[in-house]
Amino acid sequence: MELLALCVILFMSFTPIQKDYTVEIALLKYNGGGDWYSNPTSLKNLAQFCNTTLNTNINPNYETVEVGSVDLFNYPFVHMTGHGNVVFSAAEADNLRNYLIAGGFLHIDDNYGMDPFVRPELKKIFPELELKEVPFNHEVYHQHFDFKSGLPKIHKHDDKPAIGYGLFWEGRLVCFYSYESDLGDGWEDPSVHKDSPAKRAQALQMGANIIQYAFSF
Repeated sequence: MELLALCVILFMSFTPIQKDYTVEIALLKYNGGGDWYSNPTSLKNLAQFCNTTLNTNINPNYETVEVGSVDLFNYPFVHMTGHGNVVFSAAEADNLRNYLIAGGFLHIDDNYGMDPFVRPELKKIFPELELKEVPFNHEVYHQHFDFKSGLPKIHKHDDKPAIGYGLFWEGRLVCFYSYESDLGDGWEDPSVHKDSPAKRAQALQMGANIIQYAFSF
């Protein structure tokens, strides 16, 4: 009997406590051959950072959702990344449009090489809208953390300045596109890209701002 009790205690002590999370976020899976699955540790680390600094309750075990799936509407924040080609079918573009108009938020992070492919696909979603640079005084840069000069530069890429672009629907920023910054690389485990602590902090803080902005609508 004592041995059984000891085994139960040992089992309990090594069994992780399951937390009840109230918010789920997702990674967007798209067609075209681009590596939508890159930066596998980034969203987990961003969720944990937000839970610590913003007192959010986001599940670090993020979901994967396809562009055309009705499940898209289960997530207030969806992240999209990759290096290459992106293709949305007409039905997928329509589904993503409805999701964004209904209150969803899409963050696109160019992981280098995505830019020429994603821009025409965004036109399929909102043909009437232009992708515009988000001004430095926009709320997304001034949430819990203050970025007076806009999007931080995390990785060199083509050594161009980091620019935050956006799609605005009826005055609301529904899609934020981080170009020449690579926030997702900065969110990854430190051993992956070996970014400095300062660069990782900038990336995570900007990511937290995007999350906080997305959740405020």
